[in-house]
Amino acid sequence: MNNPAAAVLLLALSASLASARTYESPSPPRYGFTLETTRIPMRDGIALAVTLYMPKDAPPDKRFPVLLNYLPYRKDDDEAQEQYGLFSYFARRGYVGAAVDIRGFGNSGGTPPDREYSARERADGRQVIAWLARQPWSNGKVGMFGISWGGFNSIQMAMRNPPALKAIVAVAATERLYREDVHYIDGIVHIDEFELTMDLGQGRTGAPDYSLAPDLIGPRMSSKPWSLTYLEHQRDGAFWHRPERPLSSIHVPCFLIGGLHDGYRDSIPRMLTQVSAPVKAWVGPWNHAWPDDSDYGPVYGWREQAVRWFDYWLKGRDTGVLEDPKLTIYLQHAYPPGPQDQKLPGVWRAYDGWPPKGTHRERLYLQPDHTLRRAPRNSGRDELRYVPSAGAEAGIFWWGDLQPDMRPFDAYSLVYDTQPLARDTAIIGLPRVTLYAAATAPQADWIARLEDVAPDGRVTLVTGAAVNGAQRNSLSDPKSLVPGKLYRFSLDLHLASYVFPKGHRIRLALSNAMWPTLWPTPYAMDTTVALGGKQASWIDLPRVPLQGRAPPPSLLTPPAPIESPPDITGGGFDWPGSYQVQRDETGHARVVWKGGYTVHYPWGKFRDAEKLTYVIDDAHPADAKDVGDIVNVQHVGAHTLTWRGHLSVRSDLHNFYYHYTRTVLRDGKVVISRTWRKTIPRDHQ
Repeated sequence: MNNPAAAVLLLALSASLASARTYESPSPPRYGFTLETTRIPMRDGIALAVTLYMPKDAPPDKRFPVLLNYLPYRKDDDEAQEQYGLFSYFARRGYVGAAVDIRGFGNSGGTPPDREYSARERADGRQVIAWLARQPWSNGKVGMFGISWGGFNSIQMAMRNPPALKAIVAVAATERLYREDVHYIDGIVHIDEFELTMDLGQGRTGAPDYSLAPDLIGPRMSSKPWSLTYLEHQRDGAFWHRPERPLSSIHVPCFLIGGLHDGYRDSIPRMLTQVSAPVKAWVGPWNHAWPDDSDYGPVYGWREQAVRWFDYWLKGRDTGVLEDPKLTIYLQHAYPPGPQDQKLPGVWRAYDGWPPKGTHRERLYLQPDHTLRRAPRNSGRDELRYVPSAGAEAGIFWWGDLQPDMRPFDAYSLVYDTQPLARDTAIIGLPRVTLYAAATAPQADWIARLEDVAPDGRVTLVTGAAVNGAQRNSLSDPKSLVPGKLYRFSLDLHLASYVFPKGHRIRLALSNAMWPTLWPTPYAMDTTVALGGKQASWIDLPRVPLQGRAPPPSLLTPPAPIESPPDITGGGFDWPGSYQVQRDETGHARVVWKGGYTVHYPWGKFRDAEKLTYVIDDAHPADAKDVGDIVNVQHVGAHTLTWRGHLSVRSDLHNFYYHYTRTVLRDGKVVISRTWRKTIPRDHQ
């Protein structure tokens, strides 16, 4: 076009038309629904159990897209309430819901796979998607969604791009299994109640019969506990990478939902920058939960946004999702420490990509007077005695959930504070810590915590991360430290979004232990942090402007009511459970955690009770121990079935000593019991 004025007019007209464009509303709740149970045949003859939530009162020739939730968590009992609440919502809006038990769990056939996210699980998943796409009631398009495990395998299936998979919604999930899953947090051994539930879950049969037939219960009870498999793989490598593919291989559109108090949130910045398909992300002040069911608020309706997403990709309805901000994130304002349920103050911000617009790095140097300043000092060193039980009062956490006041933890740490802030200071991103540090032992960990110190002295944990000293250069090829040698350690703290208020201080706290979350290193030692000159240590903060663009109000709607199955009551795990710390003057520490829940089903009552006991002696850190017990009691008619799991992991200087027993009883009499014992060399842990 040769007329510049006309070109400008055309651009203005195009922009005006775009802004005036109207989009279709998400599918309304126009259907009833029915539940149908059937089985999906696999090529090897095994059949997987599926419950289909079918829209009803539709024209006979109506074809619906399908939404798949694919889990080992037992759709017919343990997950029945949650599945009903999820799929009833989608079925009423014109989606067939498919709740599928993974092979070897619940009512699916076969024995449990040899691990989470196994090759068998992925191969079965491809066949499930293809089966759902070719059913006569299907329009051939499948979406996949889920939280935690369901989000993990949604991402993994998207990496493989099966033809019928058209979009996913992944909630509280990550693609990195070694450093970010719960077995090796930041590369360090972690054991919690997940090991108890999954190791015992491998041995349970399906509801409501809970068959004890030898050909069914025998293989399940004899399946190797996964906690043993994971302890046999203490470094990153092929075992952990088998389920993974490069994020750039994903061509399936991804809607990612994360929580700032969930341990799996770091995947979102990576996926925003590396996935080749359309991606949008929503990050709120939530813990490991759906956004409408978090212990921390404000909470919002996520299912409405999921329908908008799936409508666009599976029904061809232009709901405007491609015009949404690529990232919608909650900028948290200061809140007091404490694990209680609460509504966290803050504002929503909208960004067109990652990193957020206006991000700049502010470097603060650690000083010999225990301050943080913008310029380094010439030289200086701080020493820290290793206290293996440091962190006990903070609880068992995974850089998720709200934590109590950090002052008891900081008492065993080196701390560095800014002066009281002259103005509010906002960060969004992954703060980065660089330390020059040494230890008097060949094995040491460093834990860095970013904290908010209020004028009254209370200390709120904002974020943190740990580095296994042996993994300083490689997660897959760890090397022992040379005692006394100064090394450079760099670590990204986990994703944070927070405003430090005027008058508060920003604190960096450093320790060599975070017990019982992280297994302690085995040597008594002292550590040193260098503070100046060419070996200055620092933290980089991802500063953002306080003011920013707000997302459209339509993206932040109150939660809709959640339907419950009419014949199931109770449930809801007693999280965070009870947590007790016992210390004595000799340096012995003991932590006892307990949790559980009770559910009433049409066929009888179910009760879960769990206990973990962690023991450490500060003078002998090699001799750590964790003992876990879980009991599942299922009343079925006149009989009582009891599944028991006992896990013991202890260590010395050279080895882990593993013991696990899985037992099932009928009316108090043992039906079958299996035990595993193994001595496993410590591999830089």
